[in-house]
Amino acid sequence: MTTVLVHGGGFGASCWDPLLPHVDGPVLAVDMPGRGRRPADLRTVTVDDFTAAVVDEIVAADLHDVLLVGHSMAGITLPRVAEAIPERLRRLVFVSCTVPAEGESILDTLAPSTRDTVRVDRVVEAEMPGTLDRDVAAALFGNDMTPDQLELMLGLLVPEAVGVVHEPSRLAGLAHGIPCTWVRLLRDLILPVPRQDEFVANLGGADVVDLDAAHMAMISTPSALAAILNRL
Repeated sequence: MTTVLVHGGGFGASCWDPLLPHVDGPVLAVDMPGRGRRPADLRTVTVDDFTAAVVDEIVAADLHDVLLVGHSMAGITLPRVAEAIPERLRRLVFVSCTVPAEGESILDTLAPSTRDTVRVDRVVEAEMPGTLDRDVAAALFGNDMTPDQLELMLGLLVPEAVGVVHEPSRLAGLAHGIPCTWVRLLRDLILPVPRQDEFVANLGGADVVDLDAAHMAMISTPSALAAILNRL
């Protein structure tokens, strides 16, 4: 089995670095287009581009029996990967992900207070890639971090594709019956537990494993998160 890691919004594959030494067996962290090893114009990147990046890496390495792990905004990508290459996937793992209902967008899922805090509408209307404000990121993501972990996390922030938050969710890939696990982060401020439970329902259900951590658990509690993945 190979563990393939898909990062969320505002970060690249490097956000998984603290986790990697704790994961048993082969592991691959994928950069989404527009960051790291995959340069792209973030103004035109789509969810299908995200999906293609993951599929390309899995197919190029001829991986089978994949534990596909997504974090946060990767919740819109994992079902499409499952639609494209179901025969290569053993299990989908959603780590406090955003999973809009079929046909809904990420923007549709955001509470007004969250929209105001992260200023999503302003960024989208400007049609310019933006990096989340450091103070906002610290408040939303750093509530369980040491000072060193916080500085590491803030240094990893990158601009995000602006159009993907408008795109409708497509969940057809879940019909293949690939087992799903949800890692519910109990201290997550941007995706509180009740919101995570709504997204689990959008999946049609999943095995839920609780972790006493905030949104960026791969940085704040990497060994504990890895232990969950290793058990799977």
